[in-house]
Amino acid sequence: MMDIQDTIRKIKTDLRLSMNGVASAYMRENGMDYKLNFGVEIPRLREIARDYPVNHKLAQALWKENIRECKLLAAMLQPVDSFHPEIAEIWVEQMPTVEIAQHTVMNLFCHLPYASQKAYEWIARDEDMFQVCGYLILARLFMQGMQPNPRAADEFLDQARAALHAAPPVRRAAVAALQKYQTLDENAYQEGEAILQEEA
Repeated sequence: MMDIQDTIRKIKTDLRLSMNGVASAYMRENGMDYKLNFGVEIPRLREIARDYPVNHKLAQALWKENIRECKLLAAMLQPVDSFHPEIAEIWVEQMPTVEIAQHTVMNLFCHLPYASQKAYEWIARDEDMFQVCGYLILARLFMQGMQPNPRAADEFLDQARAALHAAPPVRRAAVAALQKYQTLDENAYQEGEAILQEEA
């Protein structure tokens, strides 16, 4: 049985063998500044993740590595039941890029039992990355058919309207959430359209 550090060393070996220098250079040129970036594509990362156990300690150790692929793998290997709200807050504080946010939301955050509660908290925060994660979670939940109650819907629409004037990553995430909200029913479509038309 390998300990956590041995497992991480083996994962890093897997990553080096799967390295894509062109992708890594492209990301660097486009402002995705990681301490280390192997440029490994997501499908290959999913294959690597299948070789390792879903394990809380392993995922937490991977997250602490300032390496793009380790953070992406952390979200794939983190069990939902031991990922407490305070850890979610720490992860968002340490979120280095929107790319990591998107994949962490998709692979982990939107499956958490408290996902909806955190999403509404986060879209009301001042920090951009919290807002980005909040809107990305809501977009996923709306895609899964989650119907907010009238109060939650009003809060979402108010925050999204304000987010259309925020930094580009927040604006993009808010627009994505609005577009998914519009698919819920005709009333949601009209509400979302009114806000999106304001931006246009």
